[in-house]
Amino acid sequence: MGSRMRLKILRILTRIGELNVSEIARRVGGDHKTVKEHLKILEENGILQHKTYGRICLYRFNPNSPKAMAIQKFIEEWESLEKPHA
Repeated sequence: MGSRMRLKILRILTRIGELNVSEIARRVGGDHKTVKEHLKILEENGILQHKTYGRICLYRFNPNSPKAMAIQKFIEEWESLEKPHA
């Protein structure tokens, strides 16, 4: 993980599921180039994968990666602990 920006990206993708680079950049408050570099690192490590539709590239967790699924589950559990209990 190694970076606050990468953690933000992973948290957003945990909540939303699949987004394009521009939308990820907007939601994490980063510029397109920097976010693209972080996405590349996450993909090289097998955590994310992308699908391309023409010029649009959508990123999501790699469902074939045990590491990706463990990270996603951890984020989901962590965020459930942060929510106030009624």
